[in-house]
Amino acid sequence: MAAPARVLIVDDHPLFVEALQRAIVSAFPGTATREAISIEAAKTVLDSKELFDIVLLDLALPGTRGFDGLLELRKLHPSLPIVVVSALEDPRIIQDVMRYGASGFVAKSADRSEIAAALKEVMDGSLTLPKGYKPPEAPPSSEAHGDLVQRLKTLTPKQLSVLRMLRQGLLNKQIAHELQIEETTVKAHVSEILRKLNVSSRTQAVIEAQKIDFEAVVGESDDRA
Repeated sequence: MAAPARVLIVDDHPLFVEALQRAIVSAFPGTATREAISIEAAKTVLDSKELFDIVLLDLALPGTRGFDGLLELRKLHPSLPIVVVSALEDPRIIQDVMRYGASGFVAKSADRSEIAAALKEVMDGSLTLPKGYKPPEAPPSSEAHGDLVQRLKTLTPKQLSVLRMLRQGLLNKQIAHELQIEETTVKAHVSEILRKLNVSSRTQAVIEAQKIDFEAVVGESDDRA
């Protein structure tokens, strides 16, 4: 089992960052750590010449909502293991974290030994989840499913294309480039998507779209266009 040479901790709570650093150094004495207090700061660090083995990411960061930070880092650095370290221990959140490409989830309430064990699992190439984690039960009811399909069908073909790209983790400027439209137009489409799906953030819109056969709905819309 290889020890991580460098770990990036993305969290804006100094006391918790310090606790993570102590846990890492205790388990891996030769490991170096860096800190970033926001996604933008993390992107700057990751764009430098330093190579990191693992990123420990808090979901609740300034200027970030929901899973947006995870999706953005995952898109920019697809091969870098990202472990979410969060106080939000709801099984549905853990399930979504893994669905969006995280290498694991560690609760902020975990002790040093649990944090060390999680890092070891990731360095061994495995996924890491809290002890006793059980995936949340089941799919939405047929009535809720049908309602979601109907809401998605109110989106225009262009809005469905924007939503598809949101699911891929693309940023507004990337979507604008792909669709050859202005970024302000993308923002307008996103606002309409949120309104029509009755959600408050792009992350929630992505989660809703994950619940059904989204591509089938897109295909039906393309046929109507």
